[in-house]
Amino acid sequence: MKKFQKFLFADLDDTLFQSLEKCGACDALEPAAFLKDGSPISYSTAAQRAFFAFAQDGMTVIPATARNLNAYQRVGLSFASYAVLDYGGIVLNPGGSVDQPWLARMQQAMHASLPGLQELAALIDAWAGRTGFGGRARLIEDFATPFYLVVKDPEKIAARLEPIEREVVQPWLDAGGRDYFIHRNGNNLAILPSALNKSHAVAYVTERLRQEHGDIITFGIGDSRSDARFMAACDYAIVPSRTQLAGLTLGML
Repeated sequence: MKKFQKFLFADLDDTLFQSLEKCGACDALEPAAFLKDGSPISYSTAAQRAFFAFAQDGMTVIPATARNLNAYQRVGLSFASYAVLDYGGIVLNPGGSVDQPWLARMQQAMHASLPGLQELAALIDAWAGRTGFGGRARLIEDFATPFYLVVKDPEKIAARLEPIEREVVQPWLDAGGRDYFIHRNGNNLAILPSALNKSHAVAYVTERLRQEHGDIITFGIGDSRSDARFMAACDYAIVPSRTQLAGLTLGML
């Protein structure tokens, strides 16, 4: 039987670890990601650690995360191959250097999308000023490249993001010809250019892996609707239970 190299593209937050609040009544928690001051911000359960060990035993695990470089470097898990950051905006080579051809491609696309993001940010902030909403739109940048907008409720009340999406973001998108999309999961409302997607970067890395290793088989794991496209680009998809994506797929059975 032909031997295939196996690779797992893995979302991080809410897949391999999560905030303490989302751990519920789980015990045997261990810190998995940290703030800039070194204090823990995310934790893994015993089951998540067992899964990660299982995956590493037979596969090469490749992160596919929304985290930027700084936040990724504060993750306490060990990876030894490529990494996909910034929703697919950045690809790191094995060893940690930035993949320059991919960066150049994304910089061109993202700078073309910047005026739209700036326009929408101004609309969101004006709405926040009128309504008393305490959050603001933040433009997420990495490697001197603007990628996407994110809005969070300062008190972590996710329902407060619904009127922003309904009254500001969706009408702006519906106004015509705007090539952006919404990612919403919990207390996280993100607006991304359509050119920015984990699936594009995963496809790029997959082709690199085929050039390096020949026959390969790929797996994808993620928790949210936005992960579905990169998971669908893999040969097999793994969906953690009790997640947004599980509710949209397994909950329909």
